[in-house]
Amino acid sequence: MVIGIDVGISTTKIVGINGQGDVVSPIRIKATDPITSLYGAFGKYLYDNHIKLSDIEQVMITGVGSAYINTPIYGLPTKKAEEFVADGLGARYETDLDRMLVVSMGTGTSIVQCDGDDIRHIGGIGLGGGTLMGLSRVMLKTDDVKQVVALALNGDIQNIDVLIGDISPNPLPGLPKTATAALFGNARSNATREDIALGIITSVLQTIGSSCILASLNTGIKEYVLIGNLTLLPQCKDVFPAMEKLYKVHFIIPKYSEFCTAIGAALCHHRS
Repeated sequence: MVIGIDVGISTTKIVGINGQGDVVSPIRIKATDPITSLYGAFGKYLYDNHIKLSDIEQVMITGVGSAYINTPIYGLPTKKAEEFVADGLGARYETDLDRMLVVSMGTGTSIVQCDGDDIRHIGGIGLGGGTLMGLSRVMLKTDDVKQVVALALNGDIQNIDVLIGDISPNPLPGLPKTATAALFGNARSNATREDIALGIITSVLQTIGSSCILASLNTGIKEYVLIGNLTLLPQCKDVFPAMEKLYKVHFIIPKYSEFCTAIGAALCHHRS
C-alpha cells in the first residue's frame, strides 16, 4: 500500500491506495499543529484499517504543513510530492478527465491546468475558506463553519446582493434577471444573520466560480473539477449549477473531493 498524506497547518487528510489502485478509507484529523495532526492521522488510519507498518511500501506527503516534516514517518520510506501535481493527479483519478482546470478550494484558492500529463499551476486568488471564516468572525461573531452554514440555509440572497432584475426591468444580453450584479450591493445595516451568512458563502463560491471561467478563457477548457473542504458546503449545489447554466460550463465535485490532494500525493509515487 502507498499512503498519501495532505498536511495542512491544522488539518491532515490521509488515504491509502492498495495494490489494485483503489482508495482505502480516507480520513481527516484536526489538531493544533501539523506534526500532531500528521502522526495522529497516521496512527488512527493504521489502527482503524488494521494495517501493519510492514504493509506500507511508501509514504508520500504534500501540503503546506509538509515543510515541517524532514524525517521518515515511523521509519517508513517517505517522500514529498509537489502539491499542484498532486491536485491534478488526484482530480484525474477521480474523474478520468485528461483536460480540465483543478480548483483547490482551501484557505485560499489555487488553479491547476491539466492537459494530459502536462499539469501546471496557472494562478489562484486569495479567497477561500479563510475568507469565509474571517468575514463570519467580523460580521457574525463566529467562525464555526457549521453554524454559518446552518444560518445560511434560512437566508434570502435578495436581501444581500443586487441582482440584474433589481437594476433592469428586462434581462440583459446573456444575463437573466436572477444573475448577480453586485455581491453585497443590497445589504442593509439591519440585515439578518441568516441573510449575511448566505451572502458570505455565496460571495466566496461565486467569486471562485468566476475565477475558473476567466482562467479558462482561450483554452477551450470548460470542465472545472472542484476539490478541497469548501466543496462540502451545501450551497455549492445552488451556486455552481446556476453558473453552469449561465456560462455553459461544467463544475464537477468528485466523490472524494476533500481528499483529492492526498490521493494525488500517493499517485505521485508511481509517477516518479
